[in-house]
Amino acid sequence: MKEIVTELLQSALATLQSEGTLPSDLTFNPQVGNTKDKAHGDYACNIALIAAKAAGCPPRQLAETLIEKLPASSAVDKVEIAGPGFINFFMSTASAFEIVATILEQAEQFGRNNSGNGESVQVEFVSANPTGPLHVGHGRGAAIGDCLCRLLDANGYQVTREFYYNDAGAQINNLSLSVQARAKKLTPEHESWPADGYRGDYITDVANAYLAGETVSADDREVTGKADADDLDAIREFAVAYLRREQDLDLKAFGVEFDVYFLESSLYEDGKVAATVERLQENGFTYEKDGAMWLMTTEFGDDKDRVMRKQDGGYTYFLPDVAYHLDKWQRGFSTVINEQGADHHSTVTRVRAGLQALNAGIPSGWPDYVLHQMVMVTRSGQEVKISKRAGSYVTLRDLIDEVGRDATRFFLAARRVDSQLTFDIDLARSQTNENPVYYIQYAHARICSVLRKLADEGINRGRNECQGDLALLTLDEEKDLANQLARYPELIANAAVQREPHHLTHYLRELAGQFHTYYNAHKVLVEDSSIRDARVSLYLAVRQVIANGLDLLGVSAPEEM
Repeated sequence: MKEIVTELLQSALATLQSEGTLPSDLTFNPQVGNTKDKAHGDYACNIALIAAKAAGCPPRQLAETLIEKLPASSAVDKVEIAGPGFINFFMSTASAFEIVATILEQAEQFGRNNSGNGESVQVEFVSANPTGPLHVGHGRGAAIGDCLCRLLDANGYQVTREFYYNDAGAQINNLSLSVQARAKKLTPEHESWPADGYRGDYITDVANAYLAGETVSADDREVTGKADADDLDAIREFAVAYLRREQDLDLKAFGVEFDVYFLESSLYEDGKVAATVERLQENGFTYEKDGAMWLMTTEFGDDKDRVMRKQDGGYTYFLPDVAYHLDKWQRGFSTVINEQGADHHSTVTRVRAGLQALNAGIPSGWPDYVLHQMVMVTRSGQEVKISKRAGSYVTLRDLIDEVGRDATRFFLAARRVDSQLTFDIDLARSQTNENPVYYIQYAHARICSVLRKLADEGINRGRNECQGDLALLTLDEEKDLANQLARYPELIANAAVQREPHHLTHYLRELAGQFHTYYNAHKVLVEDSSIRDARVSLYLAVRQVIANGLDLLGVSAPEEM
């Protein structure tokens, strides 16, 4: 419907340009939006306010002229001017329900488009250090990142999901020493325990598996342990592979899979870090000071220069990040989105500055970042801080085991990424209208139940079969439902462009709320078969949009609850 209104306005604008009322050398793009108050119509546009200066007349006068030039359309009942010059459109009842037939015809494809034209987009998310189980913050990154990938795919992009393993550096060394200490039967209370060692029960699991000679398979390698607690290199290789496998199992339980697993260590093995340093030196953006090598990041907007090679010869964390992103660019990804925790905020400027210093033709704002805030888990109103297995934090597996995959995914994606999130375990487990994922899934299940009742009466209605005269749908609640369904394609497009999957969770809850209200107020299985068939068609359209939306969130659409 919004597209129809836009086309009508564009036609009227073109007429005014041809008549000289508006300059022909200017471009006018009417922005049509949904009204907040239905007393003001279904859609509104402020083009008269924007173009009034070019027309040399007051906005209301231009609005009146535009309305006069609008082509006749059966989709529009009436058009009014509001306030200083807003144009409000009241759509006809018949046109409002055209969306029902469209949804049922397109089925799973409804809401999908090809605006991305197959452009390759890489989304890096989770990217947890292979030093322990995934925590709830990683889970939020997984939910947001995977939903974003699904949204981009729905908009016609060719999406590559990538996981970057920081399998080099001090934290991996601490992991190795911790596993070695456990292999030697030491506990965290022992005076010889590593100062920065990991204390969770999972360290004991890794040590026991290593000593037992267990074979573990990571994405790119197979490693076998051995009964030698003194071989630190073997312990390191085994521990990293073991925890990579554990993280992968957690992600699969969460319904998240990756196309590429990239190891930080490969950047050193392939000489890419050294080549990056050499290129930065050749370009004149490095200098020596206090025994360290510095990168002149202030040349590219940073508040101060940054150390890239420390006094001991080791590299700071952002230098391999620069080499890694150069590799992404060289792989042909003109659009890269990094979904990370808000604690990575300081790396954004540094990585971008390092990439600009390479003079590799990389745009100044590249890559894109989506940074999520922390998650607090509560039970009975009290914060839950630790997991026995992890020792110091709540794991993603804890949440999945407590409330299931669907609720975990939905809740972790349900808020703006830049806002802190409280994950209420009691709410996520409840089967009440206050639990949004239950509320939405129940709407889908209710519609499936109606289909089963029809079948019991000998009326077999296809899941995507539009029957009945939709003009018989005359209730305000029915038109509101149809208008809400019509919003779905634009919402999917905007959620991808804005990198904000939470808009979809809010939309689905609103749609479910409108459906439940309608369901409770008006019977669908009435004696008048014509009204029954029309209402069932509307039901089926609601069912399809809910299923499509839940799929983009990675959440199931159950037929029974």
